[in-house]
Amino acid sequence: MRENEEILIHACCGPCSTASIERLLEDGWKPTIFYSDSNIYPESEFAKRYENLVLVCQHYKIPLLFEEQDHKAWLSAIHGFETEREGGKRCSRCFEYNLNRAYLKAKELGFRHFSTTLTVSRFKNSSVIFSIGEKFEGFEPIDFKKKGGFEKSCRLSKEMGLYRQQYCGCEFSLSTEF
Repeated sequence: MRENEEILIHACCGPCSTASIERLLEDGWKPTIFYSDSNIYPESEFAKRYENLVLVCQHYKIPLLFEEQDHKAWLSAIHGFETEREGGKRCSRCFEYNLNRAYLKAKELGFRHFSTTLTVSRFKNSSVIFSIGEKFEGFEPIDFKKKGGFEKSCRLSKEMGLYRQQYCGCEFSLSTEF
């Protein structure tokens, strides 16, 4: 059990953040949410996910930090892996890109710990995310899928009337149905 220890949490969207925030609070963390998702396409989707994340953070009275989207930088980071299957090397590079952004923001703001809500999704391999996260000082390998996290996020997002996207986020995952 943590005693109000601060942690920066990279968040991909409002629905994934719901159960993740509840778990962090139950475990004694003091989370600050960080929306840095240059992979999200199109810009309207990026904005919609952010709007729903604002609602979640207001609901839980959790601070929210926003980073401007730089889709060109993200495309450069995954260049050469555009045709990879969903869950493959492109996704690993995307995880690394987003975790690096969170690491840099945590370091800039003096957070000793950071993690990501990406592990709540049943469509994301937590062990892959953890192996990438190990490269960054202060990364906390929290599997938000545990303790029924995915199911809880679905229930909470429905109760809160949140928009639930039908694809991971990038243009290459648009054809992948959840």
